[in-house]
Amino acid sequence: MPGLIQKSGYIKPGNGGGHYAEYIATREGVELIEAPPPSHDGGGYLEYMAERPRSHGLFSADGPADLENTMEEINGHTGPVWTFVYSLKREDAHRLGYENSESWRRLLLAHQTELAQAMKISPSSFRWRAAFHDEKHHPHIHMMVWSADPKQGYLTEKGIENMRSQLSNEIFRDELLSLYQKKDLSYSQVRDAATEAMGRLIREMETGLCHSPVIAEQMETLAKMLEDHKGKKVYGYLKKPVKAQVDAIVDELAKVPEVAECYEQWNQLRDELERYYKDAPREHLPLSRQKEFKAIKNMVIGEAERLRLGTFTFEDARMRDEVDEDQDAVYFAWDSDWQMTEAYQSAKEVLEEYENPESEKAEQVQVLEQLWQRGFPLAAYQLGKCWREGRGVLPDDQQAELWFRRAADAGYDFAQYALGKLLQSQNRTEEVVSWYEKAAAQGNSCAAYRLGKLYLEGKDVPKDVPKAVAYLTESAQQGNQYAQYTLGKLYLTGQDVKQDREQAWGYFYESAEQGNEYAAFFLKHFDQARRPNVFLSATRLLHHLSQIFRDNSVPPAAPVGQRVDRKLRRKIQEKKIAMGHKPDDHEETPRQDMGGMTMGW
Repeated sequence: MPGLIQKSGYIKPGNGGGHYAEYIATREGVELIEAPPPSHDGGGYLEYMAERPRSHGLFSADGPADLENTMEEINGHTGPVWTFVYSLKREDAHRLGYENSESWRRLLLAHQTELAQAMKISPSSFRWRAAFHDEKHHPHIHMMVWSADPKQGYLTEKGIENMRSQLSNEIFRDELLSLYQKKDLSYSQVRDAATEAMGRLIREMETGLCHSPVIAEQMETLAKMLEDHKGKKVYGYLKKPVKAQVDAIVDELAKVPEVAECYEQWNQLRDELERYYKDAPREHLPLSRQKEFKAIKNMVIGEAERLRLGTFTFEDARMRDEVDEDQDAVYFAWDSDWQMTEAYQSAKEVLEEYENPESEKAEQVQVLEQLWQRGFPLAAYQLGKCWREGRGVLPDDQQAELWFRRAADAGYDFAQYALGKLLQSQNRTEEVVSWYEKAAAQGNSCAAYRLGKLYLEGKDVPKDVPKAVAYLTESAQQGNQYAQYTLGKLYLTGQDVKQDREQAWGYFYESAEQGNEYAAFFLKHFDQARRPNVFLSATRLLHHLSQIFRDNSVPPAAPVGQRVDRKLRRKIQEKKIAMGHKPDDHEETPRQDMGGMTMGW
């Protein structure tokens, strides 16, 4: 790939900056620039001919520069002066028209604002001079930069790369576009294959369990190390030995087969992407040193701190609590009005199918509203879900609450539960408890589980272990696998309750029979000396890491521009048109999060 070579330097105040300006302006090979003479008005022109300054090649944004004034200004400058060399191969310079000082001057002039920003200099204070040297194999310019305000100016490696990137993209703009177009097919093929593989691996991480005894031991060690740490338990505030322990855990996580394979795919994808811009190959860093994954370090610290404090966790983020929850009500309504019930069920099926156009979903929202107006209260529940999730309408929590409340007032326990969850997301705890209690009183096991969780955590309501155990037991007896799992953990650890390993085994077994992988995990490690919670912390780290991979897994569809997945873009466009928006309206696409494990609701 063709490229622009950049070299940078630095001259301290009083270290000969003026002489360097003279050197680049007059050295052999410089393209000499004559200052424009005055108009032919007799004596003035003769005076110019007699006293004209010596020839040199220095130029600025305004054209030919005054060498003497430049030397004087630089020698009197109390701040640093940066030096740059920008060089092209002869064939590139010839083909692209960069064989004279004027073409380089126009390039620098067009991008001086971006160059100033890269050097942390305000554009109004940005000063520069340059000279073009027409060497045989590598035509190049020497450039000097300083700030009129000596307090401004700071250059980092990222800033240097940004400067090169700005100029290189301009010089090779047409060729890069052609190159990208030629490469796009192969890049897309690599991208699609990598994305598919990473998607599979991320799903395995999200749902998998980590049985690594090495990570478990490292986490216990880190938890003990954190006991002696004073101050914030954040990576940047830790002492070197503690940081080293965190890094070791991250790099041990990278050895988990799914993580290792996913990280390899991630590196291959980044390699392919960077070939568009850079000639030098990427360095494949250990996971602990890769900046895109630095968030996992504080997650490691957080999990170790939870181990140290014995914080109770709830592995319920993937709980499916709205699966055919309204079917009993549908069957009951069928006997009284089968036509409206059939219309309700038909509307529900259209709304729940992701692939259906938004215009069709919007029509079904109107059908549900008509059913409500005709006295079919179950429609209010489905309308609440539409407004909550943005099915056929733009999401609106106020409208969702309005419709859920109407269905809840009609006595539907699943609507009371849905309303409670919505209010809980808004921290309206008193109302939350009331609606959960109403739903639980009608036998809603999910509502009973949520109440048990609230009273066990003691965050939003006063902690009440007996009440928590009562609600969890009620939910578990109704077959709720998450309540069974939670009771199993409580009785195994003896945390807040009297330890009862026999009851713990029974609850874990019942939960595992329903497919709860965490309950099965505890059964497998039931008799091990190390606390199962230690192994579970490693599993949580695996799930945290899956989210970081998901956030960093898919680069732009093509490097020439940021694009949105075609299917998602079509869905967004259809929704906007159905809602009455113009096709070119710009609205933010809501981010969808994965499931996992939670510390609370």
